[in-house]
Amino acid sequence: MRKLKRLLSLVVLVALVVGAYQLLRDMTSPTLEVSPEGGALSPKRPLTVKVRDDGTGVRTLQVVLEQGGRTVEALNRSYPGGVAGAEESVSLAGAGLQEGPVQVRIRAVDGSRFRFGRGNAAERTFSLELDSRPPQVTILTPHHNLNQGGAGVVVYTLSEEVEKSGVQVGDVFFPGYRQGSGKYVCFFACPWDMPPSAFVPKVLAVDRAGNERLAGLFYHLNPRTFPTDRIEVGDAFLADKIVPDFQHYFPDVTDPLQLFLKVNRELRAENRKAILEIGRQTAAAPLWEGVFLRQPNAAVPGYFAQTRTYFHNGQAIDRQTHLGIDLASTAQAPVPAANAGKVVFAEELGIYGNCVVVDHGLGLQTLYAHLSRIDVKPGQTVTKGEIIARTGATGLAGGDHLHFDVLVSGLQVNPLEWWDPAWIRNNVADKLPLAAP
Repeated sequence: MRKLKRLLSLVVLVALVVGAYQLLRDMTSPTLEVSPEGGALSPKRPLTVKVRDDGTGVRTLQVVLEQGGRTVEALNRSYPGGVAGAEESVSLAGAGLQEGPVQVRIRAVDGSRFRFGRGNAAERTFSLELDSRPPQVTILTPHHNLNQGGAGVVVYTLSEEVEKSGVQVGDVFFPGYRQGSGKYVCFFACPWDMPPSAFVPKVLAVDRAGNERLAGLFYHLNPRTFPTDRIEVGDAFLADKIVPDFQHYFPDVTDPLQLFLKVNRELRAENRKAILEIGRQTAAAPLWEGVFLRQPNAAVPGYFAQTRTYFHNGQAIDRQTHLGIDLASTAQAPVPAANAGKVVFAEELGIYGNCVVVDHGLGLQTLYAHLSRIDVKPGQTVTKGEIIARTGATGLAGGDHLHFDVLVSGLQVNPLEWWDPAWIRNNVADKLPLAAP
């Protein structure tokens, strides 16, 4: 009998301990993350709510909107069994709300039995400004004449502060830059490989609430044809150049020809992505002035947008497009900066070898590749004509020369335009003053 009482007492004690554990094991409220938690919001952009509880899990989540004495329950969700975390999008569309302030109340409850089964609660209350009107765009530049593979510039104003603006060309976006006057300047381009019929540039503006406006502009595009070239890839080039200089990029590829194809295709694509990223490192104001310099006394063995077909032992093995201009003079010739700017890149870059990129502001940059020596560092300011490097044969170069690119937001454009004083005057210099106060 005594043993039975002890056993019953033990069972009761265990039950009390288990009950207390179940009751007290989660006394922490869920965590809430909300975006945006203030500012403006449009019906097109949902309110995002993230809730998490690593204890007993999330039981319920409620979002209530209040405006002018009217209450709208935008979300009331239960999570059977509890989940550790959830993310919900709450749309303001169809809620019948008016333009102006909206009070938002969010409440999340976990699955804890604490507080007599009511659980732990997290609450958040804040205000948003409901805004459904897109920004107005006014184009100040009256005409925009572009060449296929070339660049243009547009100056415009916006009716309100925005989180993003620029020119959209197909899938390519060129950011605009706000000037001290409050006006915006955007350099954009017609990609060399975009069919003229597909080139329809529009100024895009997205305000802080998420409202979007696409404004057309007057433009004329001159179609262009680009040269072709045939390049022989010999066994000596594979053995003496490709293997020693590029094997470390693809250590598992042992066949020299396959290594060349990897370099010419995959590494080339990776390097172009890197150049697009470098294009983000730009000043919001022009750093250059006037026409751009060309390396003096140099022949042109390679042209912009030149389609190159590569042959090995008489068979075509690859086809790529050369997106710059090659300039060849004497070995290790001095390389002048094409215009004033700031160095944003100065190191090895795959097929480009030793490479320098100079930012001239507003997304406009110049690239200098295959260098034997680099004489500048990132962050350094350079003047027009200042010697920044020496030509060479580093990277995927068959001989000593300078590969020269002009970039607009990281996209290669035809350098010939930037060496032409008349083109600079008509398409750039006469337009930039429209952004002045």
